[in-house]
Amino acid sequence: MEKLKMDLSNLDKIFPESFSQEQIAKAKTIFLKNLSKTTHQFYGGKMQTIPKAGVFGFNWFNVWYTPGVSKISTSIRDNNDISFDLSNRGNLVAVVSDSTRVLGDGDCTPAGGLGVMEGKAFLMKYLGGVDAVALCVDSKDENGVNQPQKIIDFVKMCQHSFGAINLEDISQPNCYKVLDTLREECDIPVWHDDAQGTACVTLAGLINALKLAEKNIEDVKIAFLGAGAANTTIARLIIAAGGNPKNLALFDSKGGLHSDRKDIQNDKRFYRKWELCQSTNPNKIKKFSDACVNADVLITLSTPGPDVVKPEWIKTMADKAIVFACANPVPEIYPYAAKEAGAFIVATGRGDFPNQVNNSIGFPGILKGALMVRAKKVTDQMAITAAYSLAGYAEKRGINPENIVPTMNEADVFPVEAADVAIQAIKDGVARLTMTWEEAFQKAKADIDYSRNMTKLVTDHGFIDTPPEKLLEDALAIAIKSVK
Repeated sequence: MEKLKMDLSNLDKIFPESFSQEQIAKAKTIFLKNLSKTTHQFYGGKMQTIPKAGVFGFNWFNVWYTPGVSKISTSIRDNNDISFDLSNRGNLVAVVSDSTRVLGDGDCTPAGGLGVMEGKAFLMKYLGGVDAVALCVDSKDENGVNQPQKIIDFVKMCQHSFGAINLEDISQPNCYKVLDTLREECDIPVWHDDAQGTACVTLAGLINALKLAEKNIEDVKIAFLGAGAANTTIARLIIAAGGNPKNLALFDSKGGLHSDRKDIQNDKRFYRKWELCQSTNPNKIKKFSDACVNADVLITLSTPGPDVVKPEWIKTMADKAIVFACANPVPEIYPYAAKEAGAFIVATGRGDFPNQVNNSIGFPGILKGALMVRAKKVTDQMAITAAYSLAGYAEKRGINPENIVPTMNEADVFPVEAADVAIQAIKDGVARLTMTWEEAFQKAKADIDYSRNMTKLVTDHGFIDTPPEKLLEDALAIAIKSVK
């Protein structure tokens, strides 16, 4: 086993040689969780606020605050749209959650979502050059029941401070009403990353996986395990991109979605699921294992694994089977096990395995594109454009079964994606500003370079400390001991 590097680039080589692939996979999960806790405690979170304007002398306080700032207030009063120019609103996103569906951990209480929401803000700043703030809210009524209307009211009240809203980790079915209502009633983009973001990046991965498998999206048979916000939106986006709904079958905890599911039909809150019940699974397949037989693609966003998806199911799939096992923090089946069962391409939501199909390569560029043209919403076509942008970027630099989508390390993918989304927003008629693709690309690239260079500068000058090596060593020791 190698000595652990500070950049964590050798995660697969730091465990004892006697460890099996399953033990390594489990140990990595334990290591990353423990290291996350100790380093979050070391830094006191991941984000902070710093000025973007200078203080060149005492009287500059009178420019940035009173009496000078009065001119800013009255100017915005007379024309609200210039708030995007005279404040940070035009490059600021609120990451809003009631923390009722945090990763695979369920309801974590409002404050329990802060780690994820700060993480979203961190990625937006570093990858997309976008400022963001975490806003975790309590959506429960006096009886402890989560009320979607409370989130809707909150966002509508605070939208005037932001250029876009990123909804996150809101449980089903509340997430449907919250997103659909706010998309129509807000004057800024409202984006549900668990649903739209995951769908966008999954579609990007599917596009390239099908190219490698030499199959067409309109022909393939796809089985979905899990019918929450993510998988229902993935299915809807695949259909919008050319997939045949009759070749799709979705499964929730009660079985297959189809037109006989009266429980879904009678609960009006699940209207998005009922739409899919009516258009997919015409043969009314009830068991997921049956849907896997001769399926070309398996997309799972359900219960964290690693034994949720059985190898014997994958063995019954069609030739060159594609498996996206994307539950967090542990996939429904580990990639090595899916490969052993015959899968041609395997993707997960994690960056420590090949083919990370995760919304982290989607939302920074998508929201940056929307912000640059001051879009009023993110249309479905903008999301599909982002998917093809990601797929095309990866194909241009080369794809293979272990590398079907870009990674967060490929810095230029984000300005390309942002520019493609910005132009689509203009085409869709939801942009307040117009610009050329090159102007959008250069603007996004400049802002992203600024964020990355600023982070490097403050790290190099010691304003961001390097975590003590002992934190890494202790997390590794816990992981090895837990798995042995």
